[in-house]
Amino acid sequence: MRDNKKFRRNALNKVIGGVCSGLADYFDIDVVLVRILFAASFLFAGVGGGLYLLLWILVPADNYINY
Repeated sequence: MRDNKKFRRNALNKVIGGVCSGLADYFDIDVVLVRILFAASFLFAGVGGGLYLLLWILVPADNYINY
């Protein structure tokens, strides 16, 4: 586990903007679970799309490659 963990969009494992994969990396959970939660939030509460867009704009992308 990284000591200086920061929330960044994962530009290497993205579908749209990398927000879900960045959240999954930060909380060390499966990215599919995060994507399902965002989709359910968008469909049932209507706030998932706005939250995703806001995070896409505000959170910087992490463009490094781990070899």
